[in-house]
Amino acid sequence: MLSIVLPARVVAGKPAMLAVLGANGKLLPDVAADVAGTRVTTDATGRAYFTAPATGRFLVANASGFSAATLIDAANITATHVATVAPEVAAIREPFSIFTGSFGGNPETAHVRIDGEPALVLAASPMCLTVLAGREAKPGPAQISIASAVEPGLQWTARTTLVALHPEFSEPNTVPGQKAKITVRLAGSEKRLRVAIENQSPGVLRFAGEDIQEVLTTGGEENIAQLETQTIRSGDFSFTARLLPPPNESMAIIYLDGATPMAPDSVRQNVAKLAKNLVRHHDLDSARRGLDQMIGQTMPGDFRTLLLAAREAID
Repeated sequence: MLSIVLPARVVAGKPAMLAVLGANGKLLPDVAADVAGTRVTTDATGRAYFTAPATGRFLVANASGFSAATLIDAANITATHVATVAPEVAAIREPFSIFTGSFGGNPETAHVRIDGEPALVLAASPMCLTVLAGREAKPGPAQISIASAVEPGLQWTARTTLVALHPEFSEPNTVPGQKAKITVRLAGSEKRLRVAIENQSPGVLRFAGEDIQEVLTTGGEENIAQLETQTIRSGDFSFTARLLPPPNESMAIIYLDGATPMAPDSVRQNVAKLAKNLVRHHDLDSARRGLDQMIGQTMPGDFRTLLLAAREAID
């Protein structure tokens, strides 16, 4: 299993960079990817360079049966952005995006440091970098510094708060019928934050409801989130916890608008209706339920990729 990492936004007609990661999270070299109809191959570092289409509102990248989508901004949009912005809170072991007016003509050569320690640049465009904090990063407030390796004097700074998620299971030995709790301890912030806990062993553990549950942390010095589970049968099991960013309705609407003409006739009206309801009523829960149902009934392909992108935008 692999994943494609694209910058959160690219600029029409401008260079950009993506990365391909393996199941272990390591960058993969020599992987062919189709990006908006153009074939590229990752280099020895696991990254590949491409030029964003000159037109359109989104692009889709595919590699070895896996896919990802990102938004395309107009070529002149960088002139309207000045401040460098990072997320208010970011997870230490998860990629996050940094935005600014322009990272220059060679975004792939931007050097990023977090509290002085090198960070890994996974994907890049002239207005966005997707980075992963280094192994020495610590939870808490963090200073981000960015410098161009090819254009001396081009430097940017931003701030974020890094958090670490520590999931725990209350019962080391599972017995059928036994109830237990998953506890996610969050270090680095005392704010109440949204966490997604995913059951990766649905044949062994059962969550109340879906296998991916959104839980709000308690906030405070002991900042935790908890979820009850029940054991179905004995066996190995696993679960993951990840930090959820604030929902972005506008991104979801763009992806849904793009998915509508790709949709099979039987569901095209339903996709268009989801987008309209988001615009008019801002009902995120209803949109999530509708997307979950549609995604579960859709075969892999660009249409499903856009549905997944819309769902992720309003996680």
